[in-house]
Amino acid sequence: MKKLVISMFFVLQVVFAWSQDRTAGVTGKVVDSKTQKPLESVVATIQNTTFMALTNKEGVFVFENVIVGDQLLEINTAGYARQLLSISVTEGSILDLGTIVLEYDNTEEQQLSLITITESDLGDDNSGSESTAGLLQATRDVFQQTAAFNWGQARFRIRGLDNEYGRTMINGVLMDKIYDGRPQFGNWGGLNDATRNQEFTAGSTPSDYTFGGALGTQEINTRASIYRPGSRISFSGTNTNYSWRTMATHASGMDKNGWAFVISGARRWANEGYFEGTDYAANSFFASVEKRINENHSLNVTAIYAQNSRGKNSPNTKEINDLAGIRYNSFWGYQDGKKRNSRDKDVEEPLFILSHYWKINDKTNLNTNVAYQFGSIGNSRFDFNGANNPDPTYYRNLPSFYTTQHDDFGDYVGDSPENIRNAEATRTNFLNNRQVDWAAIYDANIRNGGESTVILYEDRTDDKLFTANTILNSQLSDNIILNAGATYRKLKSENFQNVVDLLGGQYYKDVDQFFSGDQSQPNLLTPNRQVVEGDRYGYNYILNADVMSAFTQFKFSYNKVDFYLAQSFSKSVYQREGLYQNGIYPTNSFGKSDKADFENFGFKGGLTYKITGRHFLDFNALYMTNAPTMRNTFPNVRLNNNIVEDLKSESIQSMDASYIIRTPKLKARITGFYSKIQNATDIGFFYSEGVGILDQSGALLAGTGNAFVAEIVTGMDKKNFGGEFGLEYQLTSTIKLTGTAAAGQYTFDNNPNVKLNVDNAQRVVDFGTSTMKNYKQAGTPQKAYSAGIEYRDPKFWWIGANANYLDDTYIDISPLLRTDNFYNNFEDPQGLPFYGATEEEGRRLLKQEKFDPIRLVNLVGGKSWRISNKNRNTVGFFASINNVFDVEYKSGGFEQARNANFREIQQDLQGPARSFGPRYFYGYGRTYFVNLYLNF
Repeated sequence: MKKLVISMFFVLQVVFAWSQDRTAGVTGKVVDSKTQKPLESVVATIQNTTFMALTNKEGVFVFENVIVGDQLLEINTAGYARQLLSISVTEGSILDLGTIVLEYDNTEEQQLSLITITESDLGDDNSGSESTAGLLQATRDVFQQTAAFNWGQARFRIRGLDNEYGRTMINGVLMDKIYDGRPQFGNWGGLNDATRNQEFTAGSTPSDYTFGGALGTQEINTRASIYRPGSRISFSGTNTNYSWRTMATHASGMDKNGWAFVISGARRWANEGYFEGTDYAANSFFASVEKRINENHSLNVTAIYAQNSRGKNSPNTKEINDLAGIRYNSFWGYQDGKKRNSRDKDVEEPLFILSHYWKINDKTNLNTNVAYQFGSIGNSRFDFNGANNPDPTYYRNLPSFYTTQHDDFGDYVGDSPENIRNAEATRTNFLNNRQVDWAAIYDANIRNGGESTVILYEDRTDDKLFTANTILNSQLSDNIILNAGATYRKLKSENFQNVVDLLGGQYYKDVDQFFSGDQSQPNLLTPNRQVVEGDRYGYNYILNADVMSAFTQFKFSYNKVDFYLAQSFSKSVYQREGLYQNGIYPTNSFGKSDKADFENFGFKGGLTYKITGRHFLDFNALYMTNAPTMRNTFPNVRLNNNIVEDLKSESIQSMDASYIIRTPKLKARITGFYSKIQNATDIGFFYSEGVGILDQSGALLAGTGNAFVAEIVTGMDKKNFGGEFGLEYQLTSTIKLTGTAAAGQYTFDNNPNVKLNVDNAQRVVDFGTSTMKNYKQAGTPQKAYSAGIEYRDPKFWWIGANANYLDDTYIDISPLLRTDNFYNNFEDPQGLPFYGATEEEGRRLLKQEKFDPIRLVNLVGGKSWRISNKNRNTVGFFASINNVFDVEYKSGGFEQARNANFREIQQDLQGPARSFGPRYFYGYGRTYFVNLYLNF
């Protein structure tokens, strides 16, 4: 297979004959619609070619050696509605388009203001043309707009796919983490102005920068010369995850000496966000400087610093929500009269990118980038030795601890007078003491002779990532474009526990209280160590990764048909290096592990048939394999060097077919899609009771069979199929109607294998298959519908409203509970199942919870004023109200696997509330966002 893939790279580059190009020139002048003054640094692009130009100070752009025939010309700059013009280029002539007028886009503030990773859709196509030049690449249609801005608050995922199946880039440099395949959006959070130049592809459609994935791509361009000159200041207020935001940005434009720069800064903060005790503090800075060396070479340096610290909110059981409300958060408590959260997430990972832009000739461009990112991500929480769990929602602190009690014979006694009294007393105590008691923790530590029994620590990751890549775009002939690229990424990731706060004590013992003797030592090289603030302890290891990838892509454009073919190859090598000799795994924790080595490939293709210039049929198909992420390669990465047994790369298949209409008044798309993911791996960690694990002598582990485990699910298949619909109709010059719908079925498509890595037993236990087939995938509504209306007044004010209905959201199921072990009575000498553990009763207990439908109404609007005759000088505001009727809804949740067998769950269900029932996340209620801004 490796030889086949490599051969394909070479064969595909020589099988096409290069025809003799016939060329001409194109020029035009871009002006503001109101002032009629020229606009500088407007980006002009001829679609489906490599041609791109910027307007000069007179607003003029010029293309030379343009391929003759029908073309689509896109005119785009920040603050104005995009223009898409049909042009017909004649051989040997210069096409002068005269004056091109751009209308001010008074809805752009919605994209710059909302907390989202996406941008606005393109402006209306006012050309009224019948051009057959093909579909505009990276179009953001009404469906994608709705999915981002209206359904995103309910955690809607397009086609049910997680963002690890997409690709996010800045200047062509991948931003997806090697550890888990997902981008850390906080790395550029708050820099909405600076990251506004974006291109999108949907599904497996072609990207000029990368092979992509099944979900599509997002490319953020920070080249300084493409920003329109000017400054912007804004101030915002909201009641979501932060309360206030301020931003300032300045772009110089390209000066006569060939220099351009952009700077931007932002701050977001809140003493408390929407949920209790969720503080927020973020500071962001951006700088991009470009030097044009000559007409063919430019260098650009981009620097991004985005520091973010936020308090988390707890997922709670139904019992806790009924007692304290859905905004309740168990992670915080008062300290010296101020709220302090015990679980903060702190992100600080600066990024530097050096880019070289080489215009080899009029039809070939080469972009080469070198990037370096370093810094840390920390997630804090309590650690305790010889003390009670300080979590106020610890199961012994809740009424259900007593109301779910059973005697030694298994009979229910939770309704006995004694248990009822205890439950009521516990309820009263919880309501009076429902937050973290910081004062009691400090007092206990101070009184303990200097030794802290409770501390605050963070799970820390310090990454150093080097990336080098090169991207080639070449117009091979009138009808053929070549995109090609190669990328190398090298990661060194240090992972450790870090003491953040001793909470009044002087030191903390680095021992594991759940083990004894040598097994209690996290590091046998330094036993019984006393650690202080800033020390590493518990676990300490390095993850190293080397990832290489390359792709080629050919795009063919003809009068009635466009099509493309692409292929990719990648190699990923992972290795763990343990810095501690763990007492549980003394021979398999210190030093370097074996290398996990994966080679992967991908092929994709697609076709667009142009029925007319306004009606299209579009088809795309993809097959690729993905290396497992580092997260899913090492089953117990904190303690040992083991690699998941029989670990395989994922295989991904996807296809879609669309019918698309684009007219001056009506834009619509209907799509059917299908994707299948095979051999997926997932690892989770939890404490499990009743799992029946035996030790090496064959006796129940610790006498109970209970254990802290790493659950390893391998060979998991997922199937997603459904349809998408989006419609946008310009009813009048001022009124626009929209309608969107998504209906899918996202299920597990087989019964994967489940293994448990058990530290107590020092081994991996195989639990066989989990009957997950046909259970629904969690994390997203599988049906969503929206209808909206928008009014845009010629005097620069606008208002819009939309109603949304989302349904078929399911809880995340536990694979362990769906193995045969669920029914096995490990205490029975004959190995018989639990009494009453019939298949029918098992289905009842394990029925997947479906959440109630969600109904949301959102309002948006804004107004802007020109304050001088200059194009840029405007002042205005944007405002939105989401979830107008303050609907309470579950946005996600997961089953707990602490009760791991039939009897445990059956008993837990007998009381009025479950001790270990599912934990839920809730969406925001009624929220607002108001943004004031000044452009000059």
